[in-house]
Amino acid sequence: MSSELVSRIAAGEVVERPASVVKELVENSIDAGATAIRINVEQGGRKLIQVVDNGCGMDRTDAMLCLETHATSKLTVNGDVGQISTLGFRGEALPSIAAVSRFILQTRREEDTVGTEVVVDYGQIRDARDCGCAPGTNIRVSQLFANLPALQKFMRGPETEDGYIEEIVRMLALARPDISFTLYTNTRETLRVNAVNNIGMRVAAVLGRETFAAMLPIDYTEDDIHVTGFITNPGYTRSSRREQRAIVNGRAASADTIFFAIREAFDNLVMKGR
Repeated sequence: MSSELVSRIAAGEVVERPASVVKELVENSIDAGATAIRINVEQGGRKLIQVVDNGCGMDRTDAMLCLETHATSKLTVNGDVGQISTLGFRGEALPSIAAVSRFILQTRREEDTVGTEVVVDYGQIRDARDCGCAPGTNIRVSQLFANLPALQKFMRGPETEDGYIEEIVRMLALARPDISFTLYTNTRETLRVNAVNNIGMRVAAVLGRETFAAMLPIDYTEDDIHVTGFITNPGYTRSSRREQRAIVNGRAASADTIFFAIREAFDNLVMKGR
């Protein structure tokens, strides 16, 4: 298969929907040491997804290399794969996203006088040039899946996709209270949280002070497993587990085992179906 076809197939697995793009780009920003991340989305992410950070940035060589499949700076030796500390490490996200969108990357390291801009059209690099930009990285993804109508067909309406994106950003914000996050949806600010050193303050900012007031702190250790967080008392319930959020080793996770354990623990304390 051609490299272009391989990238489009990989994109279908890595990038399920616009929220997947947001997740991958923001996690890259976190891995780059960013302390402030801004996300802009339009029309459910189909028209535009933009992630701007103040992380370490890249030089021209790395900016070009990051668009190559399985190119990563996060693994150096085989042993690293057993003790991964970064959110991303496979080097698939950026080339996969660039294969199914109009993709612009602007990046600069603090020590460089000029930055680098790389323009990619559906997997084809159109230009790479010097540019003026702030230290960090600014990625714009537009016309997502325009070259893959089959994937577009499975996308929901803009409002639904906006909801998926906001939930992803909320999860990432809860996982990293030390980072400031701002989310704009169709130019309207929908989430803003400042960096804090207290997870409780972040929970209150993301989930609301009323919800946080109904919560109890958890801090428990057994067999080298440390569990911290907040849980509501039995009188504060929901009809689904949508607002149960788990973070494992700093990574937002869908943890069915944890959700099942919570349900079992509360089985005799809450009404059925809650």
